Amino acid sequence: MKTTLTQEIEKALYYYCIELGGIVVEEVTMPDEQGIVDTLACFFKPAQREWRCYELKVTKADFYSKAKLSFVGNYNYFVLPEALYEKVHADIPSEIGVLVYRPYRESAEITKELPAAGTFFVAKKPLKQNLKVAEEALTQRFMASLFREVRKAKRMDYGTSFFSTEQLYKELRRRLADQDSLQEDNYYQRFIEDVQTARIASLEEELHALEQDYYFLRQQQVRRRPTEPLE
Repeated sequence: MKTTLTQEIEKALYYYCIELGGIVVEEVTMPDEQGIVDTLACFFKPAQREWRCYELKVTKADFYSKAKLSFVGNYNYFVLPEALYEKVHADIPSEIGVLVYRPYRESAEITKELPAAGTFFVAKKPLKQNLKVAEEALTQRFMASLFREVRKAKRMDYGTSFFSTEQLYKELRRRLADQDSLQEDNYYQRFIEDVQTARIASLEEELHALEQDYYFLRQQQVRRRPTEPLE
């Protein structure tokens, strides 16, 4: 699970790269056991593309962990909180750059209108390197990750209509045992009850409409009945 600070930095980095003119996506899996790039940005330069890789670290233990660093781009950066940078700067390789995260100091009324809660300054510039994976493979992985994010966005936009009935049914069955702390019944049972309640309400509305139609037709029949002859 990502910490709140990690999510905050990740969001700020996304908008930071966009402001610089890049196309950016998070969590891009590399080929040939090169790991996963936390954030990958592509910048279009005259007659070429420039790839920048960003590795986010928020704790000292995270920085010194044995997890593979996917620095496969032309320019590669650590993205660190300022306090962490002060502790680990001596152990950063000479070819790797550093972006230091700085949260905005303005009031909440101002910052809530901004796309992110902070920005970055370049504490250390990276050296340009040759790509460590073939650019065609890098482009394919980049596009696949962009497509993944589009699918997520469409699912959020379309809601449950994006999923087939079978998928929804399987998910409801999977949650059969999940308990809501505020309800005695589980989600599946509540769903069934809601469906039944909605069905009953629909039938009641249909019955009411039929009663109105029947009453209208009876009135029309009475009006059209021939007048009985006088005795």
